[in-house]
Amino acid sequence: MRMRRKKHLEERLAACGDIIIFMDRENRDFGFKDTEHMLDMRELFGDEKPVIMEIGCGKGQFICELAKRDPQYNYIAVEKASNVVVDAAERAIAEGLTNVRFLRGGAEYLDCYVPEHTAELIYLNFSCPFPKKSYAGHRLTHRKFLAMYERLLKVGGEIHQKTDNMHFFEFSIGEFSQSGWGLKNVSLDLHASGFEGNIVTEYEQRFSEQGMPIYRLEAYRLGTEGGV
Repeated sequence: MRMRRKKHLEERLAACGDIIIFMDRENRDFGFKDTEHMLDMRELFGDEKPVIMEIGCGKGQFICELAKRDPQYNYIAVEKASNVVVDAAERAIAEGLTNVRFLRGGAEYLDCYVPEHTAELIYLNFSCPFPKKSYAGHRLTHRKFLAMYERLLKVGGEIHQKTDNMHFFEFSIGEFSQSGWGLKNVSLDLHASGFEGNIVTEYEQRFSEQGMPIYRLEAYRLGTEGGV
């Protein structure tokens, strides 16, 4: 179902213009690389704190809470839909967060905006599973995305994934394993695992209230295990 356009969307986006970067790269193949719009993290945030990313931030519940808990980091949150990212940006502004910036656009264009070896950690929270096999290449844990994340991550950086979709989780494990990533802290029922420090996302709260298990893993490049 197509999301209805929010009222006064353009005005609301403009009001958040200081913290939203639009990364539209229409008619470009995946993997297209240019440096015309490459971001300078020092200029973007005004300091040199290490950077953490969330790809698919939704309405910002997770990234805003994380930014409050760990202010020693800067945060880049990526969201494809303008209707959604505006809510996340407004939330960050309302909560007085100065260490969060939002990139509006598809994850496939990150290579054109985020320099290599920028992120300490990438979160993938409840990404669209694209259940049809013909759409497997759109899944954010497909090997072509994993290759891009490796470029964006610092040596020793990690990817932390959560999902409610068992088949997507199995697919992700296969892609990580076949692409040279090691896995740790794999959980088939996160909320029953005793894991501490979990930040619940909007989707996670909804799914867990329905009694659905939450799947989680941490991935690292073999031979470069780090830790944030």
